[in-house]
Amino acid sequence: MKEKDPEQDKQEQAGKGQENPEQAENKTNNKAEGNEKVAELEKELKEAKDKFLYLFSDFENYKRNTAKERMELLSTAGRDILSALLPVLDDFDRANKNGAVSEGVSLIHNKLTHILQTKGLSMFETLPGDAFDPDKHEAVAEIPAPSEELKGKIVDITEQGYTLGERIIRFAKVVVGK
Repeated sequence: MKEKDPEQDKQEQAGKGQENPEQAENKTNNKAEGNEKVAELEKELKEAKDKFLYLFSDFENYKRNTAKERMELLSTAGRDILSALLPVLDDFDRANKNGAVSEGVSLIHNKLTHILQTKGLSMFETLPGDAFDPDKHEAVAEIPAPSEELKGKIVDITEQGYTLGERIIRFAKVVVGK
């Protein structure tokens, strides 16, 4: 066996502490690759967070819109049925106006009116001489005004207008003076 020279042993120890240039370059490349990967992962994380916030925002809007639609649907659920009953109510009103209603029929009319009012139906008052409002009235005819002050105003009402909650479900049908 060959004995090691203490001088040679010291050089080998010193050589182990020093890296050759290839090893130093590899470590630098590994650090650079690691930094790139970290930056890439941070970018992906940011994109995922943005996507999450976007989806969360969309979901909140969806919940708010469906709740609003549900409330609107509940408030106008019987709209079709109530609209179908309005001609019956008009017939009662015409018969009552002409004095062709007996006491029993009058009671039925009052009961029907009360039931419809409890369901949210209300008649908006339109009187002859009121100004014509296209947001509330539907002009079915235009006749010469009987007097100067009725020009452009309502002369006669053929059917009353009704609202269900805040919405008009039937415009008042009126005759306007020209």
